[in-house]
Amino acid sequence: MVLYYSEYNKFLVAVDCIIFGFDGQELKLLLIKRNFPPAKGEWSLMGGFLKKDESLDNAAARVLFKLTGLQKVYLEQLYSYGEIDRDPGERVISAAYYALIKIDEYDEKLLKKYNAKWFLINDFPNLIFDHNIMVNKALKRLKRKAQSQPIGFELLPEKFTIPQLQKLYETIFQKEFDKRNFRKKILGFQVLQKFDEKEKKSSKKGAYLYRFDQDKYNRLIENGYSFEVNV
Repeated sequence: MVLYYSEYNKFLVAVDCIIFGFDGQELKLLLIKRNFPPAKGEWSLMGGFLKKDESLDNAAARVLFKLTGLQKVYLEQLYSYGEIDRDPGERVISAAYYALIKIDEYDEKLLKKYNAKWFLINDFPNLIFDHNIMVNKALKRLKRKAQSQPIGFELLPEKFTIPQLQKLYETIFQKEFDKRNFRKKILGFQVLQKFDEKEKKSSKKGAYLYRFDQDKYNRLIENGYSFEVNV
């Protein structure tokens, strides 16, 4: 068997997952408290090392499933981090991914197993290594994507109200939107399906429930449709 590249150094490759969730009021970040060295007892993103027989995307999906029990969620590669001294344990190159999950669908038993906890996106502890940098970059990417693509719906339950949708976008962009303008803008995209039922927990009058119509959105995109949130 011929061995190629044997003269070159070998490095460890890892994936780290920045996991966002929305509880109806606030955008949150899922972190774990490490129970292993290095940095044992400190807060960290959920991560793992790449296996010999898997791709980076598959490794990220595996790590996400290991912590949340969820599959087929929004998961996007963010950036690669390879500073020489970024991990005191070894030379490790990490591919960071960010995920958007429905916060009421994860497996609570798994979160307890890995000492995981949700933190407000504006109030989470200092993280190990370069994980703070990863989170900040993921937030910028999320904001940029939410302006031009309907990825915000990945954080909502299947049925939601317009006020819930507005609250989500306000937490992402860290600004308040005029209710009338936001409603007009969102409904003007014509990608929401309205139901006859109402959500009445928030008010006596209640608000109609909607769902995002992915198939209709895909058809519109094929015809040059543009989704731009700027209210």
